[in-house]
Amino acid sequence: MSELHEECGVAAIYHLPDGELSPLCPGQGRESASLLMPRMLLDLQNRGQLAAGFTTFSPHRKQIIDTHKEIGTVSEVFHTSKRDQFIRLMTEYAGRAAIGHVRYATCGRDDRSYAQPFERHHIKKHKWFSFAFNGQLANYGNLRETLLQDGNTYLARETDTEVIMHYICAALSPQDEPDLLEVCQSLAHLFDGSYNIVFLNALGDMFVARDPLGFKPLCYAVEGSLFAAASESVALFNLGFSAENIKNVEPGQIIMVNEKGIRFERFAEKRSPAHCFFEWIYFANVASAIDGQSVYLARKNLGAELARQELALGDVRIDKDTIVVPVPDTSKAAADSMAFSLKIPSMEGLIRNRYSGRTFIEGGEHRWKKAETKYTPLRDILEGKKVFLVEDSIVRSTTMRVLLQRIRALGHVKEIHVRAACPPIIGPCFYGIDMSTYTELFVPPYMHAGSGTGGEPASPVEWQITRETENRMAADLGADSLRYLPIDSVARAIGLPPDNLCRACITGQYPTIWGKRMAGEAFDQYRNGLK
Repeated sequence: MSELHEECGVAAIYHLPDGELSPLCPGQGRESASLLMPRMLLDLQNRGQLAAGFTTFSPHRKQIIDTHKEIGTVSEVFHTSKRDQFIRLMTEYAGRAAIGHVRYATCGRDDRSYAQPFERHHIKKHKWFSFAFNGQLANYGNLRETLLQDGNTYLARETDTEVIMHYICAALSPQDEPDLLEVCQSLAHLFDGSYNIVFLNALGDMFVARDPLGFKPLCYAVEGSLFAAASESVALFNLGFSAENIKNVEPGQIIMVNEKGIRFERFAEKRSPAHCFFEWIYFANVASAIDGQSVYLARKNLGAELARQELALGDVRIDKDTIVVPVPDTSKAAADSMAFSLKIPSMEGLIRNRYSGRTFIEGGEHRWKKAETKYTPLRDILEGKKVFLVEDSIVRSTTMRVLLQRIRALGHVKEIHVRAACPPIIGPCFYGIDMSTYTELFVPPYMHAGSGTGGEPASPVEWQITRETENRMAADLGADSLRYLPIDSVARAIGLPPDNLCRACITGQYPTIWGKRMAGEAFDQYRNGLK
């Protein structure tokens, strides 16, 4: 699924005044807490490599809160490989609290002005703030139009981050000493979609908040005088927090931190969560646990589901020349588990060039060439073999088509049987994954023929992937066969009830009002384009 953009990642850290200085925090005194932020962001780098940045707080400098952000990876932005530059940067931005962000773009251009955090200067300390955001507002367009109805309002960028900034400003305006809980309560009434927010102002007030449905992961930990939060548990664990102290921010929960301590509150009523299942399948670091469920074990379970299906169908005769090959890297756990269950070898027949860049960073016209340089087939492993090629998902199919061509041409395989450790992606996402139209997806064109009335496509919730459909897809891709996992296998593998997961892109059923509306509009556009 390497042609699909990953999500952003957020982080926050605060060195509280009470108690002993945390042994997790290097340097002298509380002002060195910000040194930890680049390391946290490195562990979130899988969630975005387009830009990175942080905002730090220190009451002892003129710029009480100050932001450093640039286009590039965490190492490039913070000069982690250049000791002198890194030390100068950390000295300049030394602080007792910090928020950070790694970015990829669901909307907006690839320039520095879109990098986060977004800082908003003001003469009043409570209105001078910075924040970072992970997610996507399904009702972004409506919110933007509402703002622009005021002739004095101007929006410089096309991004939901700027829209969120203006609504935070509006929530802060009537108050001299704002209650951040009330700020989040006002946002919850306005926003439809996914949003994890980390916030820091010039009073030294911080909050981290997770949207009421908990689409994206967010966790926190407290040890001694140190509080930290991050999109993934691995960023906290590698910082030195014990696994027992790492907890999930609950959907609809806000955690407020300042010099007085830590306060936990709900800003939205409790609802059935809609955790994005793609986090376990692809986005999250395999070393993380999300909402109590291990990412590695979920992927391992998906591989067992693939093996169970393979044995039940019996389509491919398994012999001494049969091997399993993962598409690096996110498919490895599933591939190894499938191979173990089938009692055949799992072998690295594809080597990923880690320095070629990621295919999703390029535009569509560049993806094909990029994909050609990304993986190298190993002929010594593949020649004469019957290969189960395991991929985490097939979204647009660009990478899969390139891989199959190269494996046949350079690997000299006997057969290639593609196995997707995910059900078919039948619909777009409006909650933070970069697939917003039906047209760009691989599966929908195979669904309209013969369905609905008058030759028009039926509603996506009615679509059924048959063996015949999979065979047609396989022929178009250049595979000997293609099999997807059924929808029910996802919840089983993750270990959460189906009702606790957002599976809109594989079921066509969206968990929010604006998600449903956007999906309907997108499908109407797709259907009209077929005529």
